[in-house]
Amino acid sequence: MVSRVLVVAVVLMSLAQLSAGSRRLMELYIPPASDQLTYHHGTVLSGDIPVSVLWYGKFTPAQKSIVSDFLLSLTTAPGAATPSAGQWWGTIDQLYLSSAATNGAAPARVLLDAQASDEACSLGRSLTLAQVEQLAARAGGKKGGIALVLTDEDVAVEGFCSSRCGKHGSGAQGESAYIWVGNSAKQCPGQCAWPFAQPQYGPQGKPLVAPNGDVGMDGLVMVLATMVAGTVTNPNGDAFYQGPKEAPLEACTACPGVYGSGAYPGFPGNLLVDQTTGASYNANGANGRKYLLPALYNPETSTCSTLV
Repeated sequence: MVSRVLVVAVVLMSLAQLSAGSRRLMELYIPPASDQLTYHHGTVLSGDIPVSVLWYGKFTPAQKSIVSDFLLSLTTAPGAATPSAGQWWGTIDQLYLSSAATNGAAPARVLLDAQASDEACSLGRSLTLAQVEQLAARAGGKKGGIALVLTDEDVAVEGFCSSRCGKHGSGAQGESAYIWVGNSAKQCPGQCAWPFAQPQYGPQGKPLVAPNGDVGMDGLVMVLATMVAGTVTNPNGDAFYQGPKEAPLEACTACPGVYGSGAYPGFPGNLLVDQTTGASYNANGANGRKYLLPALYNPETSTCSTLV
């Protein structure tokens, strides 16, 4: 289903605009009528996209499986019930990657590659963005792939909570992209895990039940989905985006806070509810998982495309 973009809205708690791939929170964005999300003739990711993961800090096996199942759900879980994470991924391919503007790029497939852990936090528990890039290089991202760095709930990262929930960018040589996302459970769940946590600012509503029973990790997946969408459609900052290149809106961040039809500031939209657990979600995934995934901006219709 499709819901109209809220062009005049205070962006509450979490899903705000990307600046060099980083999420900015609590901003007001009023785009001029002539400023549309368009293709700027840069590189997109296509074909097989291997994702290498570095777990920085302590994550339980259950927490790791929430993320790995999400990545597997994007392109390798055809049997998942509908609406599915695979359908969400297919919308990215339809609206962006397979468009004429990208010269018929091959369909993108996310492939979960190597995983490594740094439980001892070798660079400390307070990281700069430069150190995040170091960790991304250590993750061993392959050409045309993504190096994914995930930090646990006790690790502070430059700008985390105050100006971003995650970040994506490209390596020095531009060969592999990287994504960092942090678990916000202890530091700022109201900003980076909304609507599964009480919002820190704005209208106060009852938090929704997280579909995988872990507010921090379910919030992390929502941010990760946003970062993955931005990475494949705008890996080097010169492909699909809206607004100034230095502070662009991308495939998901052009639809801040929208997860279902009828969304408005403080209300994520009409979602599905698991009758057994009471959890809210909008996408089914691998191994019986359920997730809440952000809306995708449709450049042709200037609307936010949602799964429900």
